[in-house]
Amino acid sequence: MKKYWYKALLAGLFVIAFNQSCSDLEENLYDQIKADSFFKTDEEFIAALGAAYTGLYSFAGNGGYHNLQEVASDEAMIPQRGGDWYDGGVWLNAHRAEFNPADGPLDGAWGFLFGGVNTCNRLIFTFNKLINDGAVDPALATPFISELRTLRALWYLWLIDGFGNVPIVDRFDVPAGFAPANAPRAEVYAFIEKELNESVPNLPKVKNASTYARINYYTGKAIQAKLYLNAQVYKGAPEWDKAAAAADEIINSGAYSLEANYFANFNSNNAGSNENIFVIPYDAVNAEGFNLVQSTLHYVSQETFELRDQPWNGYCSLAEFYNSYEDADARKGVRDNQAIRGNFLAGKQYKSNGKDQLQDGTADDPDGPGVVFTPEINAHFPNCYRQAGVRIGKWEFPLKSTPALNNDFSLFRYADILLVKAEALWRKNPADATALALVNQIRARAAVAPFTSLTAENLLAERGREMFFEGWRRSDLIRFGKYDEARQWKPASQPCKQLWPIPRAQLDANKSLKQNPCY
Repeated sequence: MKKYWYKALLAGLFVIAFNQSCSDLEENLYDQIKADSFFKTDEEFIAALGAAYTGLYSFAGNGGYHNLQEVASDEAMIPQRGGDWYDGGVWLNAHRAEFNPADGPLDGAWGFLFGGVNTCNRLIFTFNKLINDGAVDPALATPFISELRTLRALWYLWLIDGFGNVPIVDRFDVPAGFAPANAPRAEVYAFIEKELNESVPNLPKVKNASTYARINYYTGKAIQAKLYLNAQVYKGAPEWDKAAAAADEIINSGAYSLEANYFANFNSNNAGSNENIFVIPYDAVNAEGFNLVQSTLHYVSQETFELRDQPWNGYCSLAEFYNSYEDADARKGVRDNQAIRGNFLAGKQYKSNGKDQLQDGTADDPDGPGVVFTPEINAHFPNCYRQAGVRIGKWEFPLKSTPALNNDFSLFRYADILLVKAEALWRKNPADATALALVNQIRARAAVAPFTSLTAENLLAERGREMFFEGWRRSDLIRFGKYDEARQWKPASQPCKQLWPIPRAQLDANKSLKQNPCY
């Protein structure tokens, strides 16, 4: 499946190159590739779509949007380990909900998200111009325009979640000096909803190699499900029925199912997972960007996995979150035994032979040079022990890995859709039997006892355990009213800190933008 998409992406880099640098919007945007010889088949449109998807590769890289979401939650942090990982305090700020508009990761996230929007706008403009000029068949082009509009809605879902009040930019042919103002969060919500309602019905209900890592009908429904699940937060009014209905379309399609083995979703070669609804198809050679192996592992973990490069000893989880898993939970992993897959690497760490404990001769951790990943973290800053914090082991790290992993990253996964429906039903009726049964499907796979009832506490906790480090925890905490509470290494915060500040660099560049409250 990956090979099919890589060919399309490579072709897209050629096809779309002609309009990447266009500044005169009146010129013929297809002057280097004649319309009478291109844009005549599905394959040619798919090739042109490549540019819209390549921007996603920055999603899960170190310092990217995904990692900002995670460090701003209760399931991950980057402590300052002496001289390492201070980075101007940006990761400390993120975890404590004390964001500074000048923090680099915020500006990086803004640029990443609006870069994706702009690419979609450019391609939509190009395809519509081809239609208006009579160069292509509208019936052929319209589904691809709908695909781009749905992808743009995903970029805006991430924008509304992180920054809230953002400009709505839905066109590429803007005048010189264009400086869009913020739209209220509820207005952004309405824009996303309208785009999805108009576009998703035009998408194919197909799940095969040609739609892998592309937006199809079910991806559109997954985006709708997430939008409606968070409607209370985004626009001030719940949409639980709509969230459940969108989830039902995916569930009732029969196109997806739970994998018997949880970790089949996170293997190095996971393209065949039945849970993958929409993924970023990372590849160690053709599509780099997912470097978790570098950002979470200890320096000397290079000897565990025989890695080409030395890791950076950064991201880890927190004791309270780690301890929320029962020891029997198949998702947790086994302390002192890295041979058993788990969401975490915890306890004694060994060389690749599984016998000799790793040694960190330069560390001053109180338990000596033998490397032991402890759930307890002695300090957030400035001198967190180099071994403190269990590490993120959810995705497979094959022996001899390069910094770029081969694992596809699932942006929408079937298990999440089951939990979305369960929560939507539970919100309407806390005693709903179907909601309980859906959550217990997830728990059964994890080999833990079923719940006898659902509460806000155990539903939020189960979402956390299942969806760990997949980019949803901050949103979940906000929706369940827990984000503002004090927790380890984070003081209580004002509700306005649920949104990130508009980056200082963006305010300086666009005087029409207004800063979010609290900043």
